[in-house]
Amino acid sequence: MIPIFFSIDDAYAPYLAVALRSAICHADPDRTYKAIVLYQSLSEENRSRLSGLATKNFSIEFSPMEQGLDSITDTMSNRLRCDYFTLTIYFRLFIPRMFPQYDKAIYIDSDVVVLEDLAKLYDTDLGEALIGACVDRSVGHVPPLVRYMEEAVGIPKEEYINSGVLLMDLKKLREAQLDDHFLHLLSTYHFDCIAPDQDYINALCYGKIRYLDDGWDTMPDASVQPKEPKLIHYNLFSKPWCYDGIAYSDEFWHYAKDSGYETQIRAFKEGYTEEQKRSDSQCLEKLLQRGAQIPDQAVTFKKMFQQGVKIRL
Repeated sequence: MIPIFFSIDDAYAPYLAVALRSAICHADPDRTYKAIVLYQSLSEENRSRLSGLATKNFSIEFSPMEQGLDSITDTMSNRLRCDYFTLTIYFRLFIPRMFPQYDKAIYIDSDVVVLEDLAKLYDTDLGEALIGACVDRSVGHVPPLVRYMEEAVGIPKEEYINSGVLLMDLKKLREAQLDDHFLHLLSTYHFDCIAPDQDYINALCYGKIRYLDDGWDTMPDASVQPKEPKLIHYNLFSKPWCYDGIAYSDEFWHYAKDSGYETQIRAFKEGYTEEQKRSDSQCLEKLLQRGAQIPDQAVTFKKMFQQGVKIRL
């Protein structure tokens, strides 16, 4: 049985439905899959609608997240894309401890479309690595973000991963006490981050990462596109439910048709205002500014590591 974790709130339920529908369409009928949806706030209606997508070999269950999160507060360093705060981005860090029955699992963000059987990702041999992930090709050509990755997080741009698709060795991550180490660093150093969960995962797991085929985390805004996308990740502001002209938007709308949420998603897009678009542009500019400024701060992952602080697992 292949466990596949997602983390959402009510706002992202429609997009998770699209992701689930696409994954189910590409599932091997001879394999068994279980989508495990982690949430802090998810209505009974959304749980019911998402459950309705399940098939004979692809089950869907829900797990509330509460433990260990009260120390994570709404500060700029904990905001996703610099504009909003959500605990869901941190849920993946608690999967190993919360689910001791699994030794290996997949984690996927909900803003994706799956174009290949996820069993092929699950079957990838991690060797001695803690996680498998793809290099983040969407930021490696942006100078302020390159400086941030290399001088603040301390990771070469060619090795800095995107945390939206993870193949996780849960047994090794439990042994390494991923969640405890994360919470210790968070509460002790309060590192300023522009991609909070992603920066911690990069800093903690560096040196123990299996780099996956780029096709497993294909991004519309990447400078180089893989020849054979296996999974489309509409990261940052590249959302086909907000904007026209997004690469791979046809794939998104294809699976939205059978998601049970198409009408709601199209209404959201039609109602996406010019003010919201301006806000997105301002947030992107703020992200770039912070990427340029954070490396000069006294406390960064790289500086603490150089001073002998245990950062890496």
